[in-house]
Amino acid sequence: MKDIARNKKAFFDYAIEEKYEAGIVLVGTEVKSLRQGRATLQDSYVIIRDGEAQLLNCNIAHYEHGNIQNHEPTRTRKLLMHKREIEKLSSKVAQKGYSLIPLRLYFKGSRAKVEVGLARGKKFFEKREVIKEREAKKDIARALRARNR
Repeated sequence: MKDIARNKKAFFDYAIEEKYEAGIVLVGTEVKSLRQGRATLQDSYVIIRDGEAQLLNCNIAHYEHGNIQNHEPTRTRKLLMHKREIEKLSSKVAQKGYSLIPLRLYFKGSRAKVEVGLARGKKFFEKREVIKEREAKKDIARALRARNR
């Protein structure tokens, strides 16, 4: 599976509790633009409206060899999921503090897929703890490398 885009900031800002795979409905030149790796998931999110999951603010850049019928870069895109999954997610998102965040965009075979995470926002002190742990791991790795020389 080839990753097109990853939402690295989501893992820092949110605690991901569950992950789901969803297909994505694309039009025209969007697939060609994705094959070039020209997409960003930053500031994008998923909502459930009228029993359908929809991806908002996902930027798929214009296809550079496209013509006048090129796609809209930040249009709302429908996600393809099972009805039971959508119902389960909508009940969990209705709870306070939960949201649906796209984690990565990738090709599985010839189909474009989105990995959606059920996320709970982290508090400021939780983010600080993550930074401290990361720095401690770096210090340990540095000390081990210095000792092995």
